[in-house]
Amino acid sequence: MNTIQCSVFGHDFIVSKDITAHVKEYQCKRCKKQMTTSANGNLIPLTPQFQKINSVLKKVHHKKEKRKEFILDR
Repeated sequence: MNTIQCSVFGHDFIVSKDITAHVKEYQCKRCKKQMTTSANGNLIPLTPQFQKINSVLKKVHHKKEKRKEFILDR
C-alpha cells in the first residue's frame, strides 16, 4: 500500500543520517527507500558502494573536525 502511495504522490524523504554539511542520507517515510546525495547534489539510490563511501567520508570528516577543534583550543 505504501509503495502505491509513493508512486502516486511521490516519496516523502526525511534525513536519516548527516554525513557532512553537504552529504546526507535520506529515507522515505512510507516505503523506506534510501537515497543519498551525489557529488553534484542530486539524490541517487543508496547502494552498498555508496554506503561504504559515505561511511569513510563521515570518518574523515569527523577526524578533520576533531583536529580543527584541537587546534582552536590551543
